[in-house]
Parts: sequence; C-alpha cells; structure tokens
Amino acid sequence: MVGEDTFDRGMHVRRTVLGDAHVDRANGNKNEFNTDFQEFISHYAWGEIWTRPGLPKHNRSLITLAMLIPLNKKAEFKMHVKAAFNNGVTIDEIKEVILQSGIYCGLPAANDAMHSAEEVFTDLGIEY
Repeated sequence: MVGEDTFDRGMHVRRTVLGDAHVDRANGNKNEFNTDFQEFISHYAWGEIWTRPGLPKHNRSLITLAMLIPLNKKAEFKMHVKAAFNNGVTIDEIKEVILQSGIYCGLPAANDAMHSAEEVFTDLGIEY
C-alpha cells in the first residue's frame, strides 16, 4: 500500500480508482463547509474499506455499481461506471450487473442505470 497512514493510503486508492482529474477537482472545490466530508470519505471509504485485502478493487467496483442502482444516485453511479474501467471492469460485466439488478432491484432502476452507463460510454468514446 502506498502512504504512511490511512488517509494517505485512501487518497492513493481514491486517485487510482477515480482518477487524478476527479480527485483534483474535488479537492479544488473544498471549502469550509465540505472539507470535513472530503476528508471523511478519503479516510474511511477509500482508506479503510477500499484498501482492505478481502476483495480486489475489480470486485469492489462491481459491488458498488450494484448497490448504487437501487439507490438511484445517477451522478454517483456514472462516476463509478467510469472508475470501474480503472479497475479492469469490462462493459460486459457492467451490463451483467445491470441485468442482475433488474431482477433484484427493479426494472425502472436497472433501466435508468442502463441509460446512465451508455452516457458514460459515449462520453468516454467507447463503442458498445
């Protein structure tokens, strides 16, 4: 693991998963109101959970996508679709997660996720 403490390791993983541009943008938008939240997610989500050895980042990405679908958090879902490619997730795997979610989370949620994923693919110039 890269970093001397949990926060540093979290920032490293956050950057490898979400990309430098995303993390730099989030850090550049820090202010008195949201700084504590940015540090919270870097420390706990990225430094405590995403760095655990029990699951590879590839699997964590798939699980994260599956959990975001029923929550209907379009922006967060799209961010994690884009990030999933940094963890070796394929378009076919994303499709399978969405199809599986249609059965267990509901077709409207899966339908929205399918459209959101296609928007990300288009934005990234990926043919699907």
